[in-house]
Amino acid sequence: MKHRPPAQVSDDDARLFREAIGEVKAFDPVAPPPAAPKPAPEPRMFEADEAAVPGELLDMAFDPTLLEVGEELSYLRDGYPPKLLRQLKRGQFSVQDDIDLHQMNAAAAQACINDFLAEAKRRGIRCVRIVHGKGLRSRAAGPVLKVLTDRMLRRRDDVVAFASARPMQGGTGAVVVLLKG
Repeated sequence: MKHRPPAQVSDDDARLFREAIGEVKAFDPVAPPPAAPKPAPEPRMFEADEAAVPGELLDMAFDPTLLEVGEELSYLRDGYPPKLLRQLKRGQFSVQDDIDLHQMNAAAAQACINDFLAEAKRRGIRCVRIVHGKGLRSRAAGPVLKVLTDRMLRRRDDVVAFASARPMQGGTGAVVVLLKG
């Protein structure tokens, strides 16, 4: 619908309107009432979180026997500060790409790691994750892909540091690798 400009009011119409309305009296301006004071903020979520802590400490959400101790991989190339490895272990580097070696034999995994790291270097990626698994289905020799990954990464010149991933990234079944920039 088009918007039309208002029609021009004739002098006769304006006079008739004023006669019909009569005398008009203007109101004195009134100040608005003062605003009600705002209530003080209450940290309800903080208080709820703090109240829940004692109960959570008593209820173990994990099985302590499943903690993996002594299986962590860790390496820092000579000449780099130890702080770098601590940051890597704490997850302070963003993983930019990853690869999963599950169901591969040692030869396929070795070729795959080499190709993956070469591609990461070509793309300018500094932090990657390699999922090698924990070797739970390996025979008495132990975790084959984990040992292979550890050995390969230590020998590569483009690897600055690596450490077992944080639990939510695969734990001791994966390794986070920091590459030279």
